[in-house]
Amino acid sequence: MTQTVSLDRTDLVKLSARLSGPLARLAAGLALVVGMIGIAATPAAAVPAFAAQTGQPCQTCHVGGLGPQLTPFGRDFKLHGYTMRSGSVSMPFSAMAIASYLKTQKPAADPAADYSANNNTALDQVSLFFAGGLGQHLGAFVQTTYDGIAKAWTWDNVDIRTTTTVQIMEDEVLLGASLNNSPTVQDVWNTLPAWGFPYTSSGLAPSPTASPMLAGSLAQTSLGVTGYAWINSTYYAEFGAYGSPGAHDLSHLGADPFAPGDIKGLAPYGRVAVQNHIGSGTLEVGAFGMTADIHPGRDRLTGQTDRFTDLGFDAAYQTVLENGDTLTANGKYLHERQSLDATCALAAALSGESCARNSLNDLRADVSYYWHNKIGASVQAFKTTGTANDTVYADNRTGKPDSSGVTFQIDATPWGDGSSPLGARFNTRVGVQYTAYQTFNGGGHNYNNAGANASDNNTLRVFTWIAY
Repeated sequence: MTQTVSLDRTDLVKLSARLSGPLARLAAGLALVVGMIGIAATPAAAVPAFAAQTGQPCQTCHVGGLGPQLTPFGRDFKLHGYTMRSGSVSMPFSAMAIASYLKTQKPAADPAADYSANNNTALDQVSLFFAGGLGQHLGAFVQTTYDGIAKAWTWDNVDIRTTTTVQIMEDEVLLGASLNNSPTVQDVWNTLPAWGFPYTSSGLAPSPTASPMLAGSLAQTSLGVTGYAWINSTYYAEFGAYGSPGAHDLSHLGADPFAPGDIKGLAPYGRVAVQNHIGSGTLEVGAFGMTADIHPGRDRLTGQTDRFTDLGFDAAYQTVLENGDTLTANGKYLHERQSLDATCALAAALSGESCARNSLNDLRADVSYYWHNKIGASVQAFKTTGTANDTVYADNRTGKPDSSGVTFQIDATPWGDGSSPLGARFNTRVGVQYTAYQTFNGGGHNYNNAGANASDNNTLRVFTWIAY
């Protein structure tokens, strides 16, 4: 009879505690790499410091009057290194807080510490920002966040840019470079993972385990430099590479240095896109990719690495209708090839088995409609599929990574035009989200072989988002 090994992170951490020497460190590393993406959450960002700097209300840069979904003006502002200003001196600091009420269809079997199994109210996050331009060629977006669920501070999104504009024959070319700590955080379209819908989420909400590396596993655990060219405000090309800061440095910054591990050498990243006017709106189509060799849990005793190769395609359309309403549509397909040599070496050490090469496919599409940048409705369909593997996904009944569902959101942003009675820098959004799962971690019914159904994870979230 074939023996399978569950690669559930909690179980492996417990197992590693009973082992000693190299095998213990291998087990810990394996537990961390298997859980590397399931804890990632999409960050929210809206920075009134930029509104004060440019003299424009939030809705000039952000669809719906609050970030992070960018308008063409907002994209241009970011590409030019956050340097545009109205001429007056402004304070380059902002703050943001998000709180929510969350209810799942079935109570959580293993709730987060200090929280109930269901019906929780939580302060999801508090963020402080340094955001502004320094002269004509240098600007920065630097965020630090208090995670209200984990009750800890950490460095968050960092994007420091330098730019210049040159004339090459008849072409105007914007040249820039970005120092950042999360692949895709520097991107200006809301199709890639760092700034994709739903724009705000809670660490208390259940989420599928499997997702590609570029979906956030390297966020705040890597550091990279990319250079880009924006030709005639139409053609975009960006290339660069990412490495891993030291474990000691990441610990001091509040990040987990062992999840997913450290990058061997440098991991190349590339992005191309074309944006053009179509009718009354703008259409973007593009491609992006990254390859990384990772020592899971920073362990080198196997002498091997896990290789992740991600290649994706995206498209976005945005238009302002004659009545002043805004319609947007974003889509992304991401394919990942995995060669889990280091992880599989540990699996063989534990059970005498090895595991095959894997692949993941992630497809997401969202549409939103905003009435006068004040009241909006959005919907996203998502689907993740991949290679069946009874070793890697032995904690579910089917041995598959498959998850799919739909997220709905309705929100209101009354002061995105800068008319708040508390001043132009104050902004707020209130909203309701509902996520319904068709499949979760490999199946729709009894996906964990313990009677759990995908719909048990259906989540209602009511949130308040305040920025100043």
